[in-house]
Amino acid sequence: MVLVHGLLAYSFSWRFALPLLAREREVFALDMPGSGLSDLDPTLDCRVEAAAGRLAGFMDAVGIRNCDLVGSSYGGTTSLMLSVRQPDRVRTLTLVSPANPWSRIGRKRLALLNISILGSLFPGFARAVQSLDGYFLRRMYGDPHAVTEEAIRGYSAPLGRPGVLEHSVKIAQAWYASMAQLQQALPAAALTPTLLIWGSKDRLVDRASAEILKQRLHAKLAVIPGAGHLPYEECSDEFCRIVVEFLAEHPATGVLDGK
Repeated sequence: MVLVHGLLAYSFSWRFALPLLAREREVFALDMPGSGLSDLDPTLDCRVEAAAGRLAGFMDAVGIRNCDLVGSSYGGTTSLMLSVRQPDRVRTLTLVSPANPWSRIGRKRLALLNISILGSLFPGFARAVQSLDGYFLRRMYGDPHAVTEEAIRGYSAPLGRPGVLEHSVKIAQAWYASMAQLQQALPAAALTPTLLIWGSKDRLVDRASAEILKQRLHAKLAVIPGAGHLPYEECSDEFCRIVVEFLAEHPATGVLDGK
């Protein structure tokens, strides 16, 4: 199983879910290039198709022929694109409120970041005002009071690295090109067994878009009551139970080279 984090997140996001899922699978949680503690190459192509190629490159590097792929938010979009471009690499898809063309939330923020001067100023401003880290993380939870200081410190740690916020701005500036790529490719993804998971209080990706994806992907949809955008963190036991039940419907054979 490979776990793919969302925008401005990293492998830290899976700290609660990973040990539970590891009872069922051998689990890898990576920091995508440009995020977390991974390399920060300012020349990276930030469209989703290129990100999917880098995810495939990670799988090649660690010897994974195919896997159960779990992606959150923009990581879900990346995972979905990989399943289209290299379907033999993905046994099952679990997409946690993946960014998609039908979600209307956040379009004003995207418009602002696409203004060149604002996009260039944002990383420096965000690093200077670190108190905002807690505010934005609380918006991702169904229950903002459940956010701990440990979580705020964990998510804030890599944001001070020069290049991380700049990379995220470039992803935002390539957003509409990425969503166009995804929409064009989406019909082919319906061949992969897919589970959609949404928190009922998700404030970042439009809940209504889940129904559109469900129909287009012929997917199962599970909604976790009270959860926000990070159900694997906020409701890790329930999240993992849902994933494990889905995987039980699609029994695995050996997924690593040499096994």
